[in-house]
Amino acid sequence: MEGWKEEEIRDRKLMAPCGLYCGACGVYIATRDENKKFREVMGNLYGTKPEETACRGCMQPDPPEMLYGYCKMCSIRDCVRGKGFYSCHQCEKWPCDMINGFGLATGLRVMKRTIPLWRDKVAKLGDEEGSVEWARAELERYHCPDCGKPLFRGAKRCRSCNRDVAEELDGTLDVLK
Repeated sequence: MEGWKEEEIRDRKLMAPCGLYCGACGVYIATRDENKKFREVMGNLYGTKPEETACRGCMQPDPPEMLYGYCKMCSIRDCVRGKGFYSCHQCEKWPCDMINGFGLATGLRVMKRTIPLWRDKVAKLGDEEGSVEWARAELERYHCPDCGKPLFRGAKRCRSCNRDVAEELDGTLDVLK
């Protein structure tokens, strides 16, 4: 699949417990690709310095190699780990107040779409392959419908053909009020 390697798709460190798959995150992609300009863009978007705008996936073992500041403070990540799970799809209390109170509208839309999908894939294919197929489905989603080039979650426009893609995917990266 253009934009991602099979080992990334299978990498549990990228399977964010909330359903915001790290492989489609702009911060992860900028880090993976060593793209300083993209790290700067993502840092400006989230209010962090480019050198602090780096991540290798939120489910890295402790101590993490490189974990973005916001992910370090994630109460959802802490909750899942505290329960001995690796994802919210395993929790019978989903969606909980932490999910429903998430501060980014785009993130909330994504979580409410992806966790049921993850549950469905695991129910059909088992834990390991179901999780991999969930990750694959997420990455397949983040390709431009016109030119087929890879996108990142929250992209407003395709960098290759300039098509507006935000509303078709997850909406813009706006803060809930």
